[in-house]
Amino acid sequence: MKFCSALGFSRAAWGRGWVALWLGVWMAAWSTGAAEAARFSRVVIDPGHGGHDNGGQFGYLYEKHLALDVSFRLQRYLEGKGIKSTLTRERDVFIPLEDRPSVANRIGKSIFVSVHFNWVSYGGPAGTETFYHNAEGQQLAAQIQGQVARGLGTPNRGVKFARFKVLRSCAMPSALVEGGFISTGNDRARVLDPRYRQRLAELIGDGILGFRRM
Repeated sequence: MKFCSALGFSRAAWGRGWVALWLGVWMAAWSTGAAEAARFSRVVIDPGHGGHDNGGQFGYLYEKHLALDVSFRLQRYLEGKGIKSTLTRERDVFIPLEDRPSVANRIGKSIFVSVHFNWVSYGGPAGTETFYHNAEGQQLAAQIQGQVARGLGTPNRGVKFARFKVLRSCAMPSALVEGGFISTGNDRARVLDPRYRQRLAELIGDGILGFRRM
């Protein structure tokens, strides 16, 4: 190699230089990927409603109880996967909307996932849907909704933008999951089954883990 000789490099030294260069590029890419994978270290789980705010209801079936049950299940599932979590409420108490995202905003490197169930005054709608407010939240919501809809096999109502206060007040990726319609017979029968709620919690967790790997 005349070019190498002109610069005072031997062929072997030139080869070692290219190896070092490619190793440096690979290590930089790996470090960037590792940093992205560790984009959050804690999940703030927000069980919707609570206290005097029952949320949706059908007779004595209250959304606030279902949301807390799924949130506890989600917390256990995530912790089994090595992911730390914090609940905005751990009992049947009312937490103002502005205080819920504040919990996450005080924690560095966190994401916020709010758990709800749908209710409408007319019959018919069924399935799950997940809401977001910002771009990173959209990615999180898409991961969660994809896992939930495929895993449960219920109607997929999609990923939707919303200006819910608990989402727009978050300084980190956030999503709000609606796990079914307690006002619709088929969905109500599903959410009353603890096996459904356990599976829902696990699938939400899988969506969170998928977002972490992005």
